[in-house]
Amino acid sequence: MATGWKPHAFRQFILKIHSRCDLACRHCYVYEMADQNWRNQPRRMSEAIAKKVAQRIGEHAMTHGLTEVDVILHGGEPLLAGPDFIAYVVRAIRREMDTGSAVNVSIQTNGMRLDEEFLKLFEQLGIRVGVSLDGDAVAHDRHRLFRDGRGSYDLVSDAIGRLSRSRYHGLFSGLLCTIDVRNDPLKTFEALLTFDPPAVDFLLPHGNWSTPPPFRDAGSSSTPYADWLIPIFDRWYRTAETEVRLFTEILRLITGRPSRSESIGLSPALLAVVETDGSIEQSDILKSAYHGASATPLHVLRDPFDAALRLPSLVARQIGIEALSPVCRECDVVTACGGGLYAHRYDENSGFRNPSVYCPDLYALVSHIHRVFAEDVARMRGNR
Repeated sequence: MATGWKPHAFRQFILKIHSRCDLACRHCYVYEMADQNWRNQPRRMSEAIAKKVAQRIGEHAMTHGLTEVDVILHGGEPLLAGPDFIAYVVRAIRREMDTGSAVNVSIQTNGMRLDEEFLKLFEQLGIRVGVSLDGDAVAHDRHRLFRDGRGSYDLVSDAIGRLSRSRYHGLFSGLLCTIDVRNDPLKTFEALLTFDPPAVDFLLPHGNWSTPPPFRDAGSSSTPYADWLIPIFDRWYRTAETEVRLFTEILRLITGRPSRSESIGLSPALLAVVETDGSIEQSDILKSAYHGASATPLHVLRDPFDAALRLPSLVARQIGIEALSPVCRECDVVTACGGGLYAHRYDENSGFRNPSVYCPDLYALVSHIHRVFAEDVARMRGNR
């Protein structure tokens, strides 16, 4: 354990309220990758487990003096849990928090069931809504399909329209887009902007050194993902039409501020996951590495969240640069890159103490953003 290290309290709680999905997306890390534990999970979290989760969150907040926590309702597809259960969970958590403490609730959905009933409920409870959309119809329907092979774009785009072009726009937290480098980057970005999203998250497809992501040859110096993202950055930097979280976080890091994302930078991991059966887990993205990678021996019925804070696997995600490989620690962009997403460092022979499988892409992207920003600062100083 790192010398002098003290655990950081969890501030974000991802609740897997439903463990199944109404789509069969080809790039899904929950169903299509290494960990298949979803098969053993109850379809929906029970009210008894939800009540205990709420108590544990309140307990953790009071123990650490937290005046604000983030709760993300997730799945599977969380809307399958139904409006009544979602209302029960949110109200239970807020009852367990100290008076005046904030519970910021959001839900990440594929949008298939996002109808007026849900939107009215989310408005009433102040639940912000993120939707997964991979670009235009062709881009989206490469992967986000029904089990019979039909695309989901038309239904999803209709749902986003209901959210973004109505009184509910204030609930809209943004779009999550998984990158496929076969799709034109600027065309993809423009398709997302059509819905006036407050933010866009570009997600690198999950993979690692043992199971490389698409079009990313482990050990190759090529940079297909940086090459895809850089044209979007150059447009975004000039126009700032919406927040692009990856770019915003990199700019924060190169100007000396901490990252607010686990995908970039050296900020400690502050999130805990609760599965539908009440198991306490680490980031569910670890499911892309190997079966059981996100699991812990803990359960909300018998364990507080504090019990997870000293698990070696969690400590490794809180101690920053000390957990990185020698290659990363000697890199000139390490404070911005941070070794990349923890799950992307995995190798079946050496564990997680490796650079990201996206190392060349991250280096190229961070270096480009730093160069553009530095030139901009130099220009402004020259005009004073």
